[in-house]
Amino acid sequence: MAEGEDMQTFTSIMDALVRISTSMKNMEKELLCPVCQEMYKQPLVLPCTHNVCQACAREVLGQQGYLGHGGDPSSEPTSPASTPSTRSPRLSRRTLPKPDRLDRLLKSGFGTYPGRKRGALHPQTIVFPCPACQGDVELGERGLSGLFRNLTLERVVERYRQSVSVGGAILCQLCKPPPLEATKGCTECRATFCNECFKLFHPWGTQKAQHEPTLPTLSFRPKGLMCPDHKEEVTHYCKTCQRLVCQLCRVRRTHSGHKITPVLSAYQALKDKLTKSLAYILGNQDTVQTQICELEETIRHTEVSGQQAKEEVSQLVRGLGAVLEEKRASLLQAIEECQQERLSRLSAQMHEHQSLLDGSGLVGYAQEVLKETDQPCFVQAAKQLHNRIARATEALQTFRPAASSSFRHCQLDVGREMKLLTELNFLRVPEAPVIDTQRTFAYDQIFLCWRLPPHSPPAWHYTIEFRRTDVPAQPGPTRWQRREEVRGTSALLENPDTGSVYVLRVRGCNKAGYGEYSEDVHLHTPPAPVLHFFLDGRWGASRERLAISKDQRAVRSIPGLPLLLAAERLLTGCHLSVDVVLGDVAVTQGRSYWACAVDPASYLVKVGVGLESKLQESFQGAPDVISPRYDPDSGHDSGAEDATVEALPPFAFLTIGMGKILLGSGASSNAGLTGRDGPAASCTVPLPPRLGICLDYEQGRVSFLDAVSFRGLLECPLDCSGPVCPAFCFIGGGAVQLQEPVGTKPERKVTIGGFAKLD
Repeated sequence: MAEGEDMQTFTSIMDALVRISTSMKNMEKELLCPVCQEMYKQPLVLPCTHNVCQACAREVLGQQGYLGHGGDPSSEPTSPASTPSTRSPRLSRRTLPKPDRLDRLLKSGFGTYPGRKRGALHPQTIVFPCPACQGDVELGERGLSGLFRNLTLERVVERYRQSVSVGGAILCQLCKPPPLEATKGCTECRATFCNECFKLFHPWGTQKAQHEPTLPTLSFRPKGLMCPDHKEEVTHYCKTCQRLVCQLCRVRRTHSGHKITPVLSAYQALKDKLTKSLAYILGNQDTVQTQICELEETIRHTEVSGQQAKEEVSQLVRGLGAVLEEKRASLLQAIEECQQERLSRLSAQMHEHQSLLDGSGLVGYAQEVLKETDQPCFVQAAKQLHNRIARATEALQTFRPAASSSFRHCQLDVGREMKLLTELNFLRVPEAPVIDTQRTFAYDQIFLCWRLPPHSPPAWHYTIEFRRTDVPAQPGPTRWQRREEVRGTSALLENPDTGSVYVLRVRGCNKAGYGEYSEDVHLHTPPAPVLHFFLDGRWGASRERLAISKDQRAVRSIPGLPLLLAAERLLTGCHLSVDVVLGDVAVTQGRSYWACAVDPASYLVKVGVGLESKLQESFQGAPDVISPRYDPDSGHDSGAEDATVEALPPFAFLTIGMGKILLGSGASSNAGLTGRDGPAASCTVPLPPRLGICLDYEQGRVSFLDAVSFRGLLECPLDCSGPVCPAFCFIGGGAVQLQEPVGTKPERKVTIGGFAKLD
């Protein structure tokens, strides 16, 4: 039984060793220097958090032309095995040059030493090309001497070496061949010794006799991490610089105002984070394996898809080649036919000319005919011959080849085709569209307008996605509403919810697939259903001073000569009329919203609502604006009405003039214009591009809003005991444009007397 238990224990220990050895072997690639591709030897931590061997770093800096900046010479190993002068204990007593003096001599490009003024030259900044991230890392003016050694990485490398070479003995570095097995190590000497060599190199009565022996090892490290600037043990961690510092560094101006914590706190925090991250990874090994399988499947699909793409491209190019070959054959055939036709004509012409030679052909025949003495027979034969001779004579006098020898008309202009073939490339998906924020808005419907970037491939159609952001978030992925295959660069989203915030985005699609989404655009919908109405100038409106557009959605006040004459007689108590335009609808229930734009150059315009009966009664006549008893509203106004009246006012107006809005002291504003103890004094705010009016008939409240951002400007009570109408008052020049509903007609632009209608 004992032997069985011992065997089981031995088997468990061997399995554990095998697992550890396998784990260590799998992480070998993490322990290779990116420069020499060997195990790290005295690795240094670069500012980019990558590691590199100290010797490799010095070699890289030497190749970059930085001579003498390879680090602190005192960091070089000075083991007896590597230093010939220390072979003898007597020679080892010789004093070496001080490291700081050698450092000053080597660093000739910067630093301060006797005979040189501080700050005489700008300090040289050393740039190290990191082989891991392929980036240039600034090491400062101290070079590698300002970097920390990665002692933890050295320990991991040593454990890995021991796991790989299990049972391998560490040999003495000072023995003559063959070396004996090392039994001791010395951190000060940085070497391993057998018993005899340790006694030889640590004689009694010398300073080396005080060295404490350690276990033999292949790597010697300092007992603790030392500050490269002050050679002091690091005790704190600077979170601002993300660097370990010592006590002297902590009090320097370099770290003044930085957040510095003890090393223990940083150690515990980083260890907790690393432990949690590692625990999460180890606890989700199934997910990792699933993702690995998915990546493997993606790799297989990529290989298959890539091969298919190659075959498709090859087939298309072969098709182009076949078309070109067919075209080449047809063109050559056309040239051949033209050539044969010309040769035939030229050959016939040449035969005709050859018959004109003496003693041959036509000439010989004519000579024989001339020998005929019978006159009737001669006339009969010579008539036909004379015609041929006449044609030959004319051809001889006006000789031209029957066909041209040039084939210029058969030349091809392939410049356009060559350009197309040169520009032949793969299809690209459309780039992310750009939302036109100047033309995109929400009113009774949402109008969305966009465009593609200048150099974007064309899109066949678009996909619009939208959702509400003011609804409670539901578990799971965010659900978007989608509208597919939208043609053109604009779209209407009908029946949006009132008082909501919508986020919208667009992406294009062509044969290559879907492109990227545009940036999200957020739109506020009106707080109440939109009221559609037209302007009615029958009450209080003077046709001489008011011009209403044909579509009855815009009005302009034209003062003209009567107002100038009235202004000249202001001191004599003239009557100056207030021009009023009402809406052609009356609200008797529910909540309603409408928007308008006021010309910033208007002198005085009042926008609001009022009881229809009171409006008709008050503005039928021509009130005296000079009299102190003049009250243009007889109700609530943002100008200067008394807020202590118990009865609800029949009117509610917002006063606009010269690009400003006057908010009176008697109004309660949602824009932060009221103080802690009561309403603030009268003030003005800039005029927004559009004004919104929201009427709550049941509550008897009117709210004036910025129709772009839906920021509240003014809220006041209103007497809603009867029908309530929209109203617009003008004193002097001014213009108002009602916002046109999105769904009534296509967008267009109308100009009324120089006042542009807004889109």
